Amino acid sequence: MANSGLQLIGFLLSLVGIATTIAATLMVEWKKQSQGKAHRIYEGLWMSCSGNERTTCEFHETVLKLPTEVQATRTVMMFSIFLSAVAVIVSTVGMKCTHFMDDNAKGKSTIAMIGGIMFMVSGLLTIIITSWYVKMIVQTFYQAHRLQTFEFGKAVFISWAGGLFTMAGGAFLSCRRCSRSEPSPSTRVNHLLPTTNPKSNYV
Repeated sequence: MANSGLQLIGFLLSLVGIATTIAATLMVEWKKQSQGKAHRIYEGLWMSCSGNERTTCEFHETVLKLPTEVQATRTVMMFSIFLSAVAVIVSTVGMKCTHFMDDNAKGKSTIAMIGGIMFMVSGLLTIIITSWYVKMIVQTFYQAHRLQTFEFGKAVFISWAGGLFTMAGGAFLSCRRCSRSEPSPSTRVNHLLPTTNPKSNYV
């Protein structure tokens, strides 16, 4: 069964990953565009901002008018956060440092492993959709005129970091210590006892 210290490290790493993923999802700098020396345009999954020293932001009015990469990234990121939230509940039940299911150690360990796998899937989804988003931005950058295209921003790197932290935490949670089961003392005593009664010689 997994070490409780290892589980705690994995759980904390997963929490850091969730917080980082949520921050990246809410950030506005998923892609950026420079017009001149001072004017900047930023676009995120939920809003866009533009301006010089003072920037003004507004939420996206309709989902249907958004680019495909924004719609897909927003959906997958929200699903990843939801899956991580469920994994937090499952892992809390299965961790050794909690008092849930203390009478069923094997089932408790299995639940912790399931929570870790859910964290790993969540982190993997975040990394995949972020990488695909970057790929779409790069393709558009080289196909169109450079003055009319966007570059990917800081939120991309934060999203990658969140996915890696979540995956690492899930790996720690789902890790099990492989060790051979030693026979119990009663079993060892039984092996030392003779199986048949020796015959007694009477004079």
